[in-house]
Amino acid sequence: MAAKVLIIDDSNTMRKIVQRSLRQAGFEFEKILEAGDGQEALGLLESEEVDFILSDINMPNMDGIEFLRQKKDNAAIKDIPVVMITTEAGNDILGEAKSLGAKGSIKKPFTPDQVQDVLGEFL
Repeated sequence: MAAKVLIIDDSNTMRKIVQRSLRQAGFEFEKILEAGDGQEALGLLESEEVDFILSDINMPNMDGIEFLRQKKDNAAIKDIPVVMITTEAGNDILGEAKSLGAKGSIKKPFTPDQVQDVLGEFL
């Protein structure tokens, strides 16, 4: 079964890199949606169903942490698994993300093998 995934990152280039890494890791998707920040993602999720979300933490308008907070309070989308993709190495922010429902994280820069290791259990 091919999944639908949403990639949230303020960098168009990084969204393309994530897409390429997903394909190189062997994942097939029915649909790949993109959003430039958490606010755009929440709007998109009002009309689109996805199976999985990959989100950056540091973004303008609405960062990944605030996105997780608002997602958690929305019954229609609260159970969609989210993995954070970030340059953050600190356990504080990643711990906060996990406490808000993130299922894991991938540190930038990453390889397709790392993507496979983290996402394999979800996709």
